[in-house]
Amino acid sequence: MTQVIRWGILGTGKIAKAFATALRETPDAKLVAVASRAVDSATKFGQEYGAERFHGSYQALADDPDVDVIYIGTPHPMHHENALMCLNGGKAVLVEKSFTMNRRQAEDIINLARAKNLFVMEAMWTRFMPTVVEAKRIVDSGEIGKPANVTADFGFTSDAGPEHRLFAPELGGGALLDLGIYPLSMSSFFMGAVTGVKAQAEMAATGVDMQTAFTLTHEGGGVSSCACSLRSRTPTELTISGTKGFVRLHDRFHNTDTITVTLVDGVSRNERTLSLPKSGNGYTHEAQEVGRCIRAGLIESPVMPHAETLALMGTLDEIRAQIGLRYPADA
Repeated sequence: MTQVIRWGILGTGKIAKAFATALRETPDAKLVAVASRAVDSATKFGQEYGAERFHGSYQALADDPDVDVIYIGTPHPMHHENALMCLNGGKAVLVEKSFTMNRRQAEDIINLARAKNLFVMEAMWTRFMPTVVEAKRIVDSGEIGKPANVTADFGFTSDAGPEHRLFAPELGGGALLDLGIYPLSMSSFFMGAVTGVKAQAEMAATGVDMQTAFTLTHEGGGVSSCACSLRSRTPTELTISGTKGFVRLHDRFHNTDTITVTLVDGVSRNERTLSLPKSGNGYTHEAQEVGRCIRAGLIESPVMPHAETLALMGTLDEIRAQIGLRYPADA
Protein backbone atom coordinates (compact mmCIF):
# COMPACT_ATOMS: atom_id res chain seq x y z
CA MET A 1 0.00 0.00 0.00
CA THR A 2 1.34 3.45 -0.97
CA GLN A 3 1.94 5.71 2.00
CA VAL A 4 -0.40 8.73 1.97
CA ILE A 5 1.61 11.88 2.68
CA ARG A 6 -0.18 14.03 5.25
CA TRP A 7 0.36 17.71 4.53
CA GLY A 8 0.08 20.80 6.65
CA ILE A 9 0.08 24.31 5.17
CA LEU A 10 1.59 27.19 7.12
CA GLY A 11 0.16 30.50 5.94
CA THR A 12 -3.09 31.26 4.14
CA GLY A 13 -2.07 33.70 1.40
CA LYS A 14 -2.33 33.51 -2.38
CA ILE A 15 0.54 31.04 -2.87
CA ALA A 16 -0.77 28.79 -0.08
CA LYS A 17 -4.14 28.66 -1.83
CA ALA A 18 -2.48 27.64 -5.09
CA PHE A 19 -0.60 24.85 -3.32
CA ALA A 20 -3.73 23.67 -1.48
CA THR A 21 -5.52 23.50 -4.83
CA ALA A 22 -2.70 21.36 -6.24
CA LEU A 23 -2.79 18.91 -3.33
CA ARG A 24 -6.32 17.94 -4.39
CA GLU A 25 -4.80 16.62 -7.61
CA THR A 26 -1.69 15.03 -6.08
CA PRO A 27 -1.84 11.22 -5.83
CA ASP A 28 -1.53 9.80 -2.31
CA ALA A 29 -1.44 13.23 -0.68
CA LYS A 30 -3.88 14.68 1.80
CA LEU A 31 -4.19 18.15 3.32
CA VAL A 32 -4.88 17.49 6.98
CA ALA A 33 -4.08 20.77 8.76
CA VAL A 34 -3.73 24.50 8.15
CA ALA A 35 -2.22 27.19 10.36
CA SER A 36 -2.59 30.94 10.46
CA ARG A 37 -1.83 33.49 13.15
CA ALA A 38 -5.61 33.82 13.54
CA VAL A 39 -7.78 30.74 13.96
CA ASP A 40 -10.61 32.33 11.94
CA SER A 41 -8.33 32.66 8.92
CA ALA A 42 -7.10 29.07 9.31
CA THR A 43 -10.66 27.78 9.67
CA LYS A 44 -11.92 29.60 6.58
CA PHE A 45 -8.97 28.41 4.51
CA GLY A 46 -9.11 24.86 5.85
CA GLN A 47 -12.81 24.45 5.24
CA GLU A 48 -12.44 25.72 1.68
CA TYR A 49 -9.68 23.23 0.88
CA GLY A 50 -10.89 20.25 2.88
CA ALA A 51 -8.45 20.19 5.79
CA GLU A 52 -9.38 18.39 8.99
CA ARG A 53 -7.80 20.71 11.56
CA PHE A 54 -7.34 24.47 11.79
CA HIS A 55 -4.61 25.92 13.98
CA GLY A 56 -4.52 29.49 15.25
CA SER A 57 -0.73 29.45 15.64
CA TYR A 58 2.17 28.18 13.58
CA GLN A 59 3.59 26.37 16.60
CA ALA A 60 0.42 24.28 16.89
CA LEU A 61 0.91 23.04 13.32
CA ALA A 62 4.58 22.27 13.96
CA ASP A 63 3.48 20.19 16.97
CA ASP A 64 0.59 18.41 15.19
CA PRO A 65 1.39 14.66 15.45
CA ASP A 66 -0.70 13.75 12.39
CA VAL A 67 1.29 15.85 9.90
CA ASP A 68 4.23 14.45 7.88
CA VAL A 69 5.35 17.52 5.96
CA ILE A 70 4.60 21.24 6.11
CA TYR A 71 4.48 23.62 3.17
CA ILE A 72 5.68 27.08 4.24
CA GLY A 73 3.96 29.79 2.22
CA THR A 74 4.61 32.87 4.36
CA PRO A 75 6.57 35.95 3.12
CA HIS A 76 10.33 35.45 2.62
CA PRO A 77 11.50 37.01 5.92
CA MET A 78 9.45 34.49 7.93
CA HIS A 79 10.79 31.35 6.21
CA HIS A 80 13.81 30.98 8.49
CA GLU A 81 11.88 31.10 11.75
CA ASN A 82 8.97 29.04 10.39
CA ALA A 83 11.16 26.29 8.92
CA LEU A 84 13.25 25.92 12.08
CA MET A 85 10.05 25.68 14.15
CA CYS A 86 8.63 22.95 11.90
CA LEU A 87 11.88 20.95 11.83
CA ASN A 88 12.12 21.18 15.62
CA GLY A 89 8.57 19.78 15.66
CA GLY A 90 9.82 16.75 13.75
CA LYS A 91 8.26 17.73 10.41
CA ALA A 92 9.64 17.59 6.90
CA VAL A 93 9.37 20.96 5.16
CA LEU A 94 8.86 22.40 1.69
CA VAL A 95 9.91 26.06 1.85
CA GLU A 96 8.59 28.51 -0.73
CA LYS A 97 11.21 30.46 -2.66
CA SER A 98 13.12 32.44 -2.13
CA PHE A 99 14.20 29.84 0.41
CA THR A 100 15.39 32.45 2.91
CA MET A 101 16.64 36.05 2.96
CA ASN A 102 20.32 35.09 2.78
CA ARG A 103 22.69 32.11 2.75
CA ARG A 104 23.32 32.22 6.49
CA GLN A 105 19.64 31.58 7.19
CA ALA A 106 19.55 28.80 4.58
CA GLU A 107 22.51 27.09 6.28
CA ASP A 108 20.64 27.15 9.60
CA ILE A 109 17.67 25.33 8.09
CA ILE A 110 19.62 22.74 6.13
CA ASN A 111 22.01 22.02 9.01
CA LEU A 112 19.04 21.39 11.33
CA ALA A 113 17.30 19.18 8.76
CA ARG A 114 20.45 17.10 8.35
CA ALA A 115 20.96 16.85 12.11
CA LYS A 116 17.38 15.64 12.57
CA ASN A 117 17.39 13.49 9.41
CA LEU A 118 14.33 15.32 8.07
CA PHE A 119 13.49 16.17 4.47
CA VAL A 120 13.71 19.80 3.36
CA MET A 121 13.43 21.29 -0.12
CA GLU A 122 13.23 24.70 -1.73
CA ALA A 123 9.89 24.96 -3.56
CA MET A 124 11.31 25.68 -7.01
CA TRP A 125 8.25 24.15 -8.68
CA THR A 126 9.46 24.98 -12.20
CA ARG A 127 12.14 22.27 -12.06
CA PHE A 128 9.45 19.60 -11.87
CA MET A 129 7.27 20.83 -14.76
CA PRO A 130 6.92 18.37 -17.67
CA THR A 131 8.29 20.96 -20.13
CA VAL A 132 11.39 21.63 -18.02
CA VAL A 133 11.97 17.90 -17.41
CA GLU A 134 11.82 17.31 -21.17
CA ALA A 135 14.03 20.32 -21.94
CA LYS A 136 16.64 18.97 -19.51
CA ARG A 137 16.45 15.53 -21.14
CA ILE A 138 16.97 17.09 -24.58
CA VAL A 139 19.91 19.22 -23.43
CA ASP A 140 21.53 16.29 -21.59
CA SER A 141 21.07 14.05 -24.66
CA GLY A 142 23.44 16.24 -26.66
CA GLU A 143 20.86 17.05 -29.33
CA ILE A 144 21.66 20.79 -29.29
CA GLY A 145 25.37 20.11 -28.79
CA LYS A 146 27.27 21.28 -25.74
CA PRO A 147 25.16 23.87 -23.87
CA ALA A 148 27.04 27.16 -23.68
CA ASN A 149 24.52 29.89 -22.98
CA VAL A 150 21.24 30.54 -21.16
CA THR A 151 19.11 33.66 -21.50
CA ALA A 152 16.17 34.06 -19.14
CA ASP A 153 13.94 36.90 -18.00
CA PHE A 154 10.95 37.33 -15.73
CA GLY A 155 9.12 40.63 -15.50
CA PHE A 156 5.71 42.17 -15.05
CA THR A 157 4.49 45.71 -14.47
CA SER A 158 3.39 46.20 -10.88
CA ASP A 159 1.11 49.06 -9.90
CA ALA A 160 1.32 48.16 -6.21
CA GLY A 161 1.96 50.92 -3.71
CA PRO A 162 5.15 51.31 -1.66
CA GLU A 163 3.53 49.56 1.32
CA HIS A 164 2.89 46.39 -0.73
CA ARG A 165 4.95 43.25 -0.02
CA LEU A 166 6.68 43.59 -3.41
CA PHE A 167 8.22 46.93 -2.46
CA ALA A 168 8.57 46.70 1.32
CA PRO A 169 12.13 45.93 2.53
CA GLU A 170 10.84 44.46 5.79
CA LEU A 171 8.80 41.93 3.77
CA GLY A 172 11.66 40.95 1.48
CA GLY A 173 10.44 43.08 -1.42
CA GLY A 174 12.10 43.69 -4.76
CA ALA A 175 12.29 41.98 -8.13
CA LEU A 176 15.32 39.82 -7.30
CA LEU A 177 14.01 37.54 -4.55
CA ASP A 178 10.51 37.35 -6.01
CA LEU A 179 11.27 36.94 -9.72
CA GLY A 180 15.04 36.83 -10.26
CA ILE A 181 15.29 33.53 -8.41
CA TYR A 182 13.63 31.84 -11.43
CA PRO A 183 16.20 32.83 -14.12
CA LEU A 184 19.02 32.23 -11.62
CA SER A 185 17.81 28.77 -10.61
CA MET A 186 17.13 27.70 -14.20
CA SER A 187 20.56 28.89 -15.34
CA SER A 188 22.16 26.77 -12.64
CA PHE A 189 19.90 23.82 -13.49
CA PHE A 190 20.86 23.78 -17.17
CA MET A 191 24.40 25.16 -17.13
CA GLY A 192 25.82 23.97 -13.82
CA ALA A 193 27.18 25.67 -10.72
CA VAL A 194 27.59 29.45 -10.82
CA THR A 195 31.22 30.59 -10.48
CA GLY A 196 30.81 34.34 -10.95
CA VAL A 197 28.19 37.07 -11.21
CA LYS A 198 27.97 40.70 -12.34
CA ALA A 199 24.80 42.68 -11.59
CA GLN A 200 23.22 46.09 -12.13
CA ALA A 201 19.87 47.38 -10.94
CA GLU A 202 17.38 50.20 -10.92
CA MET A 203 16.20 50.77 -7.37
CA ALA A 204 12.74 51.72 -6.15
CA ALA A 205 12.11 54.64 -3.77
CA THR A 206 11.69 52.16 -0.89
CA GLY A 207 15.25 50.87 -1.34
CA VAL A 208 14.49 47.51 -2.97
CA ASP A 209 15.30 46.69 -6.60
CA MET A 210 12.72 47.66 -9.21
CA GLN A 211 14.59 45.69 -11.84
CA THR A 212 17.89 43.84 -11.94
CA ALA A 213 20.02 42.40 -14.72
CA PHE A 214 22.85 39.97 -14.05
CA THR A 215 25.27 37.78 -15.96
CA LEU A 216 26.66 34.50 -14.69
CA THR A 217 29.65 32.33 -15.44
CA HIS A 218 29.38 28.59 -14.88
CA GLU A 219 31.62 25.73 -13.83
CA GLY A 220 32.95 23.99 -16.92
CA GLY A 221 32.36 27.05 -19.12
CA GLY A 222 29.34 28.87 -20.43
CA VAL A 223 27.56 32.07 -19.49
CA SER A 224 24.01 33.13 -18.67
CA SER A 225 22.24 36.45 -19.10
CA CYS A 226 19.31 37.04 -16.72
CA ALA A 227 16.88 39.83 -15.92
CA CYS A 228 13.94 40.44 -13.60
CA SER A 229 11.62 43.41 -13.41
CA LEU A 230 8.64 44.86 -11.55
CA ARG A 231 8.56 47.73 -14.04
CA SER A 232 8.17 46.01 -17.41
CA ARG A 233 6.27 43.08 -18.88
CA THR A 234 9.17 41.15 -20.36
CA PRO A 235 8.94 38.17 -22.77
CA THR A 236 9.48 35.83 -19.77
CA GLU A 237 11.21 33.21 -21.88
CA LEU A 238 14.08 30.81 -21.23
CA THR A 239 16.48 29.75 -23.97
CA ILE A 240 19.25 27.15 -23.61
CA SER A 241 21.70 27.41 -26.51
CA GLY A 242 24.33 24.89 -27.58
CA THR A 243 26.73 24.35 -30.45
CA LYS A 244 24.03 22.85 -32.70
CA GLY A 245 20.92 24.81 -31.76
CA PHE A 246 18.68 25.82 -28.90
CA VAL A 247 15.68 24.90 -26.76
CA ARG A 248 13.20 27.64 -25.93
CA LEU A 249 10.58 27.61 -23.17
CA HIS A 250 7.95 30.09 -24.23
CA ASP A 251 6.12 32.94 -22.49
CA ARG A 252 5.82 32.49 -18.75
CA PHE A 253 8.53 29.86 -19.00
CA HIS A 254 8.20 28.94 -15.33
CA ASN A 255 4.90 27.15 -16.00
CA THR A 256 4.61 26.91 -19.78
CA ASP A 257 3.23 23.85 -21.56
CA THR A 258 5.20 24.49 -24.77
CA ILE A 259 8.84 24.23 -25.82
CA THR A 260 10.52 24.62 -29.20
CA VAL A 261 13.68 22.78 -30.27
CA THR A 262 15.62 24.44 -33.10
CA LEU A 263 18.63 22.82 -34.80
CA VAL A 264 20.76 24.85 -37.20
CA ASP A 265 23.22 23.22 -39.62
CA GLY A 266 24.77 25.79 -41.93
CA VAL A 267 21.85 27.34 -43.78
CA SER A 268 19.36 24.59 -42.93
CA ARG A 269 17.09 25.04 -39.95
CA ASN A 270 14.95 22.34 -38.39
CA GLU A 271 12.37 23.25 -35.76
CA ARG A 272 9.81 21.30 -33.77
CA THR A 273 7.38 22.35 -31.07
CA LEU A 274 6.41 20.08 -28.20
CA SER A 275 3.34 20.39 -26.00
CA LEU A 276 3.64 18.84 -22.55
CA PRO A 277 0.66 19.86 -20.39
CA LYS A 278 1.19 20.25 -16.68
CA SER A 279 -1.13 18.69 -14.13
CA GLY A 280 -3.65 21.24 -12.84
CA ASN A 281 -2.02 24.51 -11.83
CA GLY A 282 1.44 22.91 -11.89
CA TYR A 283 2.28 22.77 -8.17
CA THR A 284 1.32 19.11 -7.95
CA HIS A 285 4.59 18.10 -9.65
CA GLU A 286 6.76 19.40 -6.79
CA ALA A 287 4.33 17.92 -4.25
CA GLN A 288 4.72 14.53 -5.93
CA GLU A 289 8.51 14.86 -5.72
CA VAL A 290 8.29 15.61 -1.99
CA GLY A 291 6.12 12.52 -1.50
CA ARG A 292 8.49 10.36 -3.54
CA CYS A 293 11.50 11.50 -1.51
CA ILE A 294 9.80 11.04 1.87
CA ARG A 295 8.62 7.53 0.95
CA ALA A 296 12.17 6.70 -0.16
CA GLY A 297 13.63 7.97 3.12
CA LEU A 298 15.52 10.82 1.45
CA ILE A 299 16.20 14.13 3.21
CA GLU A 300 16.79 16.05 -0.02
CA SER A 301 15.67 15.93 -3.64
CA PRO A 302 18.30 15.15 -6.29
CA VAL A 303 16.50 17.66 -8.55
CA MET A 304 16.66 20.55 -6.04
CA PRO A 305 19.46 19.48 -3.67
CA HIS A 306 20.58 21.26 -0.51
CA ALA A 307 23.99 22.23 -1.90
CA GLU A 308 22.43 24.00 -4.87
CA THR A 309 19.93 25.89 -2.72
CA LEU A 310 22.83 27.09 -0.55
CA ALA A 311 24.89 28.07 -3.58
CA LEU A 312 22.01 30.00 -5.15
CA MET A 313 21.32 31.87 -1.91
CA GLY A 314 25.02 32.78 -1.86
CA THR A 315 24.76 34.10 -5.42
CA LEU A 316 21.70 36.17 -4.45
CA ASP A 317 23.73 37.58 -1.55
CA GLU A 318 26.49 38.58 -3.97
CA ILE A 319 24.03 40.20 -6.41
CA ARG A 320 22.49 42.16 -3.54
CA ALA A 321 25.94 43.30 -2.38
CA GLN A 322 26.71 44.57 -5.89
CA ILE A 323 23.45 46.51 -6.27
CA GLY A 324 23.33 47.77 -2.67
CA LEU A 325 20.23 45.88 -1.55
CA ARG A 326 20.17 45.11 2.19
CA TYR A 327 17.41 43.66 4.32
CA PRO A 328 16.83 43.73 8.11
CA ALA A 329 17.76 40.01 8.17
CA ASP A 330 21.30 40.91 7.04
CA ALA A 331 22.06 42.78 10.24
